[in-house]
Amino acid sequence: MASPATGLPAPRLAGRDAAAEAVAGIVQRPGRTALTMLGTILGVGAFVAVLGLTATSAGQISRQFTLLEDTTVIVADNGGLTPLGANPPIGFPADASQIADRINGVTAAGVWWPVSLPADTAFTGSLALSATPDQAVTLLAASPGAATAMGLSMIAGSTLSAYENDTGQHVAVIDTGTASELGISPARLSAHPAVFVNGIGYTVVGIYRSARRVVIGESAMLIPANTALADYGNPQPGIGNQDEAQLIIATQVGAARAVARQIAAAELPTDPSRLVVTSPPSPQTLQSQVSGDLAGLFLVLALISLLIGAVGIANTTLVAVLERTGEIGLRRALGARPRHIAVQFLAESVALGTLGGLIGTCIGVGIVVGFAAAKNWTAVLDPTATLPAPLIGAVVGLLAGAYPAMRAARISPLAALRQG
Repeated sequence: MASPATGLPAPRLAGRDAAAEAVAGIVQRPGRTALTMLGTILGVGAFVAVLGLTATSAGQISRQFTLLEDTTVIVADNGGLTPLGANPPIGFPADASQIADRINGVTAAGVWWPVSLPADTAFTGSLALSATPDQAVTLLAASPGAATAMGLSMIAGSTLSAYENDTGQHVAVIDTGTASELGISPARLSAHPAVFVNGIGYTVVGIYRSARRVVIGESAMLIPANTALADYGNPQPGIGNQDEAQLIIATQVGAARAVARQIAAAELPTDPSRLVVTSPPSPQTLQSQVSGDLAGLFLVLALISLLIGAVGIANTTLVAVLERTGEIGLRRALGARPRHIAVQFLAESVALGTLGGLIGTCIGVGIVVGFAAAKNWTAVLDPTATLPAPLIGAVVGLLAGAYPAMRAARISPLAALRQG
């Protein structure tokens, strides 16, 4: 279509030409292009990695807590009505473990309780009598079934046995931290080292690294329940008492609720109300809070990175406008309209943002997959958040290039040619 004023064809800038100009502008300055895209790459990469790592961690949290919820039942002895000052025996029957084992779905069960000790109790090792643990050690009485239900991960020796419990042997199972501080190494268990608790010796028969229940993350020394009754007497009853006896039950996945409904009547059919049965709370609320906190924190960091990237693109585009003032004047003199100049620089900034978004997305996905592989987790990537991620870079480039493009469009051809 001809221009009414000149009779010449009206100037136009096709999309293909704008894209070609943008690519030419990027290729001609590779160093500046790389530095300009760096902020967008980091921002988009952080965005994708944050969403992926949050989803992956949330899935792992959900799996761990759901597994614990579905495999654990705790029964506490509330002590019933007893005379003031009396210390009654444990409310659980002597064969509590065997009774629980007969319920369908139970894999291990046993009674345990914290042994009440004086405040100045000393723990010392026979192989290094001068050594004492720096951190507090909890002395726990546990039946063999309880030790099994705790899910101890043994690195040396064995856990408490039925023979040791029935005969009241002075033996103990300790954690690796306590063993190290007392100078007891796994390789020296054959020398029958002992731990003395206020002068009472307990031969160490096993050392564990970690546990799934009860003694998670604490230093604990386990002794047979019958030995504890003989040495220290009955535990104090009453819900809320730190020294109350409890029945810990490990179940098959999904069987905890069914076991919880039956266990009180099975253990004490004449007085089931004496036993209080609890299951771990649902992890959904905790999972949501953890996921929300992680996502909120890291998304803020990702937005900051994107803001830095936008500033970098805007600054570089503005500098390019100033450097290419002569070029802009020449294009205007040859018939380019202000919108053509604006589209040219806007296309260049959008191309920079899109390329940075693509590279950042690839880096973010790689971080999530690599982290999950290192932790032996399952990587979780939401396609609705990952696939559109490069568009974030394009939007950043569009917004960042808007002002420089508008400024370039307003440059007067005569002033541009004089300055150029």
